[in-house]
Amino acid sequence: MTGCRQWFPIYVREMLLFRRKLFRLGYLLSAMVVPVIYLVAFGLGLGRSVQTGRGTYLDFLIPGLVAMSCMTNSYSWVANALNLNRLYTKNFQLFVQAPISPSSIMIGEVFAGITKGLFAAVLIMIVGFVVSWRIGLTMPYIAALLVSSFLFASLGVITGMITKSHEDTATYANFFILPMGFFSGTFFPVDRMPAIIKGVIYVMPLTYTNILIRKTSFDGEALLSLAALCVYGAAFFLYGSRTIRRYSE
Repeated sequence: MTGCRQWFPIYVREMLLFRRKLFRLGYLLSAMVVPVIYLVAFGLGLGRSVQTGRGTYLDFLIPGLVAMSCMTNSYSWVANALNLNRLYTKNFQLFVQAPISPSSIMIGEVFAGITKGLFAAVLIMIVGFVVSWRIGLTMPYIAALLVSSFLFASLGVITGMITKSHEDTATYANFFILPMGFFSGTFFPVDRMPAIIKGVIYVMPLTYTNILIRKTSFDGEALLSLAALCVYGAAFFLYGSRTIRRYSE
């Protein structure tokens, strides 16, 4: 098995498990329920009184919900699955013992996370279309989803590898993923946030996803945001590969 193909069985395994879950209505709803609640509460309720200066509030909100859903699902599905495979079912030990390189394991898990994250994003886009959102699939929009899903899937691998119990994955999500969803420009423009927390906001990678996903062309701000996402993605991917390489349980 050549090095460039070693990741594919890992990816296929995850997709076969994912396909089995797709036939469960509850599984689909779980990927949609939180963003839909936010859409109804903020977009259809509060949205009438919010001025963004960038069209209607729904036009501002839905891309942010798409980015948030992509982040949450590409991260959580990888982190939870890898944690369970490593600590409970012990399937991950079989990957390590097989003639598969650590980087190939990383690639297979990340590609699976990208697929699941993009799937969840498409579901939210369909819901947005139903409520009369004007879908504009620009190149920055597509780039934001692809790079962001890669970034957060890589972060999910890191979390899945370093946590000591399944409860720890929820702790990491509460400290990092949940705050990003609320403070990174998903619901309100970042420039309206208090100056005292803007420094923290611009450290969060989802901030750059939200900037990029709302752009219609690759202007200076869009290119800077894309570069920031690529740096985060490369750093997370390399560190995730390192944690797999040093795995010794």
